Amino acid sequence: MNLGFCSLASGSSGNCYLIKSDTTNLILDTGISCKAIKTGLESLGISLLDLDGILITHDHIDHVKGLKTLLKKSECPVYASYGTLEALTKKIDTLPWDRLIEVEAGDEFDLGDFHIKVFNLSHDAHGPVSYVFTRDGYKAAVVTDTGYVTQEIFENVRDADILALEANHERNILLYGSYPYPLKLRILSDLGHLSNEACAHALIAMLRTGSRKSGTLPKIFLAHLSQENNTPEQAMITVRNFLEEEGFLVGRDLELRVLERDKRSQFFTI
Repeated sequence: MNLGFCSLASGSSGNCYLIKSDTTNLILDTGISCKAIKTGLESLGISLLDLDGILITHDHIDHVKGLKTLLKKSECPVYASYGTLEALTKKIDTLPWDRLIEVEAGDEFDLGDFHIKVFNLSHDAHGPVSYVFTRDGYKAAVVTDTGYVTQEIFENVRDADILALEANHERNILLYGSYPYPLKLRILSDLGHLSNEACAHALIAMLRTGSRKSGTLPKIFLAHLSQENNTPEQAMITVRNFLEEEGFLVGRDLELRVLERDKRSQFFTI
């Protein structure tokens, strides 16, 4: 196994992902309870003490809910931006500063078997970032909680072999739904969340320009779906329709799946 990926939860109420090799286990975000993280990991034969690192994208509760307890039950370092760490001091009163490592966009470092690069997101949080995980030439990334796919994001993830990309909402469902108007504007803004359509356009651009390894298809996961403004079926229909209009077929040009909000996904490897 070059690289493995599993979603423990992906949605507007909680996010947590596992990136692993045979000997390195990394968690990206801790937006579900520590108990749920523990249960998800144990179903894959991994204990909390097997974790080699925790990487946090930003301080919103659906990305850090379980962090306080997890810090007590694991011993690994935690990576986050300065803005995120500063915001966390107001949410967690007993941060283990000797295990907290500040990162910023453009940083690169090695953690276990992985080479990791940090890049900015466009979201209304304190210093939001995400990470590219590379091993033996294979690359995985998660891009959620961004109002649009910036050129920086695009350049970092366009050739990812595994990519979880936000498909948060169907625009018309959001516009005509029950959310207050200011919240709708926030979600639709450049500091909000990617729609199904925006997700599809980003994938089209990536498929046009990203270099592919011989004999492999990129594994794409639609992530961070809104419970109120999207459904797995709607996300898949919208994204597939836009892809097909541009000549890209699921199964021929890419693998495409939807990550469930509150269930562990399959464990995927390349």
